[in-house]
Amino acid sequence: MEHLSDITIGVIGGSGLYELDGLTDTRWETVSTPFGDPSDAYLIGRLAGRVVAFLPRHGRGHRMLPSELPYRANMYGFKLLGCEWVISVSAVGSMRETIHPLDLVIPHQFFDWTRRRASTFFGDGVVVHIGMADPVCPHLTDLLEDAAKTTGATVHRGGTYLCIEGPQFSTRAESEIYRQWGVDVIGMTNMPEAKLAREAELCYATLALVTDYDVWHEEEAAVTMEAVIENLTRNVTTAKEVLRRLIPRIGPPRNCPCPTLLKHAILTPSLSIPPAQREKLKPLIGRYLE
Repeated sequence: MEHLSDITIGVIGGSGLYELDGLTDTRWETVSTPFGDPSDAYLIGRLAGRVVAFLPRHGRGHRMLPSELPYRANMYGFKLLGCEWVISVSAVGSMRETIHPLDLVIPHQFFDWTRRRASTFFGDGVVVHIGMADPVCPHLTDLLEDAAKTTGATVHRGGTYLCIEGPQFSTRAESEIYRQWGVDVIGMTNMPEAKLAREAELCYATLALVTDYDVWHEEEAAVTMEAVIENLTRNVTTAKEVLRRLIPRIGPPRNCPCPTLLKHAILTPSLSIPPAQREKLKPLIGRYLE
């Protein structure tokens, strides 16, 4: 059986994606973190020679609202397991005429419009300012785009993912205002997930599955859960195929900025960091405090 140190690839399954097909030698691994329990145990298994850790974002049975998700615990858990790459699969609504339901989008930017979520591992005596200008890993994004295109799906590379608090969908007025902001898709889960991935120095990219046009489209019916679920089921099948083709392509070395994002981001001198915080954050910043 593989050791935890062999696990390098993490997958976060969004709405509708609660398991990962094709994994062998599987087991569920429970992880405890100083930020609480993750959404669920992690499903550890092998796929095409890679050891993968899969986490159902909302828990098996879809038990958690977007605002209830333990984002910090989820990302910290991937770090403890030894993951270096994390692929986030998320259902979204389209904010553009040219992005249709059932299309796939690989965003390169995020707009955080959430209000009630802890968005950093740091504080309590440790000040860190991570760069967010380019919030996704360029190399992992390239691999994700290439794998998605081989499935025959319509793939849009780039664009801005607007993350709202939820759990309600937008009003028509909100949807029209968001479109004026120039965003491309709308969802409820990728923030602060992307911020925390960077603080954990993980290579992170999102595969966004378009289920609807939100409520702005005059010629389309207003978004309903029935319509979302119907398209989600079809999109999840495509997402599983993308992951099956992507995971064998992921591997070292990590020739991107992600592995050293914290190198110049920690403002608090090592000797000034409280011992309790030093221990709590050791998996994240320990190598910079030696």
